[in-house]
Amino acid sequence: LQLVESVGGLGQPGQSLRLSCAASVFSLGDYVVGWFRQAPGQEREGGSCINDSDREIGYSDDVKGRFTILTDNARSMVYLQMNLLKPEGTAVYYCALGRTARPRPCTSGGVPKDFDTWGQGTQVTVSS
Repeated sequence: LQLVESVGGLGQPGQSLRLSCAASVFSLGDYVVGWFRQAPGQEREGGSCINDSDREIGYSDDVKGRFTILTDNARSMVYLQMNLLKPEGTAVYYCALGRTARPRPCTSGGVPKDFDTWGQGTQVTVSS
């Protein structure tokens, strides 16, 4: 398995950015799919998560209402649409796949320990 994220970028507060992730899998819908972020010195958090098998989508409180996770299963692509960017969103963003038997793994955006395949990460900087 391999995940390759697009280049992140620089955005101003209040603006939008879109990240993409190419997954080298046969059937993306067989996995729980997520995006997380990690700022320097902090834990990986801020999840956005899709679990197609249970028709479940979840977000952490700090991105809910502003971020949208999307998948294109035919192309094995994962996207993160980020609106209303905030300076505290400056971090390395990671795309991730996982398979877990835990029920409703996308509650509150998912937890990193449920994901075992990670992309290389892409830097997003939010600054005026």
